[in-house]
Amino acid sequence: MTSTAAGDAPRMPDSPTHDSSKRPDSPKRPDSPKRGTSAPGPSKPERSSFDISRVLIEGRAFLALALIIVIFSLLSPNFLTVDNLLIMSSHVAIFALLSLGQLLVVLTGGIDLSVGSILGFTAVIGGFLLRGVPISMFGVTLYPSVPAAVLIAIVLGGALGLINGVLVAKFKVAPFVATLGMLYVVRGFALLMTNGRTINDLSGEEALGNTGFEWLGFNRILGIPAGVLIMAVIALVIAVMLGRTTFGRWLYATGGNERAAQLSGVPVRTVTVWVYVISGLCSAVAGIILASTLTSASPTAGNTYELTAIAGVVIGGAALSGGRGTVRGTLLGAFVIGFLSDGLVLIGVSAYWQTVFVGAVIVVAVLLNTLQYGRPSGAKRGKRGQRGEDAAGASPADPSTAPTSTAPSPTEPSSSEPPSAAPSPTEPPSPDPPRRESPPTA
Repeated sequence: MTSTAAGDAPRMPDSPTHDSSKRPDSPKRPDSPKRGTSAPGPSKPERSSFDISRVLIEGRAFLALALIIVIFSLLSPNFLTVDNLLIMSSHVAIFALLSLGQLLVVLTGGIDLSVGSILGFTAVIGGFLLRGVPISMFGVTLYPSVPAAVLIAIVLGGALGLINGVLVAKFKVAPFVATLGMLYVVRGFALLMTNGRTINDLSGEEALGNTGFEWLGFNRILGIPAGVLIMAVIALVIAVMLGRTTFGRWLYATGGNERAAQLSGVPVRTVTVWVYVISGLCSAVAGIILASTLTSASPTAGNTYELTAIAGVVIGGAALSGGRGTVRGTLLGAFVIGFLSDGLVLIGVSAYWQTVFVGAVIVVAVLLNTLQYGRPSGAKRGKRGQRGEDAAGASPADPSTAPTSTAPSPTEPSSSEPPSAAPSPTEPPSPDPPRRESPPTA
């Protein structure tokens, strides 16, 4: 008789032991990773820290500008002189101001086709005021001062941008349609005001108190044209606004995903209206600088400049789908277009070939944008939605999006097993057989 201590369970002599080390047929389990350490994964190929293709794509605006400077410096000895660089920079200031306003609109996923017409219209307004406003009722002519005429023209440009913003944000008109209509309306008013003629001789008269308008176009501060300094100040203000203010974060959020931004509390409508207002203000400033440089105001000034502004934004690396773009890249894009156009003129290339070259640069820039950012936003949203459905499961109401499974159905036999091996769905599963227990030893 074998006695056991109180509280000890009787030992079953014929029960198998659970020591896997004494069983030669039991497979050896791999050592589990310790807590706090990650399991070793499959080895990944090491990526080079320097990717030349990525550098070329992301720095395309800077590289294009450097290439233009090098090529035209070799073709013309006058291209890289200080005077010529300052003159070209004053020309670029017009394009850059339009592109900076266009950048804000593009960041929200919109587009502004009226910037060129607003430029010409505000230039005509400034010239019309400086030449005198006749009041036939009283038989007098008013000659506002230069600051007053400039301020009225700039405010009018902002008002036209406000109309664009209200049409897009409040009435849900497509940005392309709203700004295209504004392009024709504003250009038509400019032609009506001047009867299709150019307003010349805006230098003014001292006796009338309207002199000094050419200061914006011809004056230099520390050797730098006033238009270039105005462009630099506006670019700095917009850069700080985009990178350091809440409005800048709202703007990028609106362009990245308008619906998500709206649900997060971003005032999407207000942001949309303000970007069009700022675009109109930038266009008006560019129009005043252009009229001051030419000392004349033409109703056809700024024709096709809207395409130049869009080209500057695209060459600078901004995505037309919205949410991506910088002030630095936009300035580089404007300098690329300006230096390319002036360089072709300097070496005597025909104006028709200039259009071809500028168009080719725009096409290449759009192609590089596609390589950098991928497909348009609609395709990206589709991919994101597909990944979300794969992760969370498709809705049962939509059988077309139901995930497919490779596992065999419980009601159908697997192809690797005979049909008789599959259990019938109508029969309950057989209960587990009773476990045999050995009687305790006496």
